[in-house]
Amino acid sequence: MADISVELFGVKFETPVWTASGTFGFGLEYEKYTDLNRIGAVCVKGLSIKPKEGNPPPRIWETPCGMLNSIGLQNPGVYHFIEKVLPKLKKYRLKVIANVYGTTYEEYRAVAEALKGVEGVHAVEVNISCPNVKKGGLAFGTDPKEAAKITEIVRKATDKPVIMKLSPNVTNIVEIAKAVEEAGADAISAINTLLGMAIDIRTKKPRLKNVVGGLSGPAIKPVAVRMVFQIAKAVSIPVIGIGGITTWEDAVEFIIAGASAVQVGTANFLNPNAAVEIAEGIKKYLEDNGYRCIEEIKGKVKV
Repeated sequence: MADISVELFGVKFETPVWTASGTFGFGLEYEKYTDLNRIGAVCVKGLSIKPKEGNPPPRIWETPCGMLNSIGLQNPGVYHFIEKVLPKLKKYRLKVIANVYGTTYEEYRAVAEALKGVEGVHAVEVNISCPNVKKGGLAFGTDPKEAAKITEIVRKATDKPVIMKLSPNVTNIVEIAKAVEEAGADAISAINTLLGMAIDIRTKKPRLKNVVGGLSGPAIKPVAVRMVFQIAKAVSIPVIGIGGITTWEDAVEFIIAGASAVQVGTANFLNPNAAVEIAEGIKKYLEDNGYRCIEEIKGKVKV
C-alpha cells in the first residue's frame, strides 16, 4: 500500500492535496458535499486585518478552460476567522492554512501577529500579489526586494511556518523564489492567477466591473507546471503546485515537476469532491506503478 502522506516544515499532511485559497471558502461551506477529513489541508480565503467588502459585481466571468475573477479578497477579517470559524474547523483532521494579505507593510505585520500562537492554524500562506498602496500600486510580488521584505516581516511576526504564494505576472519567477527563500520562507506556493480580461463585443464594456481579473483553471496549467519546475530546481524549500489541477493526472504531473504538494482551486466549483478524488487517484497511480510514497516520484522529470 502506498503512503500518500507528506511532511512539510514539520507538519504532517494526510494527503498532498489541499484546497486553494478563494475557491473553497473556509472549508465549512463544503462540509455537506465532501469529506473534509480526507483533504490534506484547506487554505482559507484571504484574510486581512480588518473586514473587506471586495469589488462590486460583476466579478466572475467564465472563459474557455477557466474563469476570470475579481472578487477583491472579500473577507470578514482575521479576528472573525479566529473567533467564529476556526473553532468549527478544529473538529476535522485536515490542516488549516491561513492565507493572509495586506496593502502595506503594517497590514502584513498585523495580520501575521494576530495569528501568532493561535491553536489550529498550521501555517500561514502569504499572498504577495496585492498592490503596495504606498508605492504606486505595484504588486509586492513583482519585485524581489519587496517580496523578500514582506517575507521577513511575516517571518518575524508569527510563530507559524510561512508559505509565500508567488505571482506569475513577473519576468523571472525564479528570482522572486530565491529572494523569499533567503528571507526566511519555509515553503513556496505557485502560482497565483494570471492577469486577464474579457470584453462584451455588444456593449464594448469589460465583462468585469474591475476591468481586469485573475485567470485560473486548466488554461493556465502549462504555465504553472513550467514555473513549479523552474522554482523547484532553484530552491531547497518545498514547493506547493497550483494552477489548473482538475484530475489526479494533473496533480501527478506537478509532483513529477518538483511539487511536494498541490492545491486544487477552480475544479472545486465543478466538483466539490475534487480534492478527495485526486488524492485517491494519486494513491492508485503510486500503487499501480510500484511506488511506496510521493517522494519517489517528486522531481523525477526526465529532461
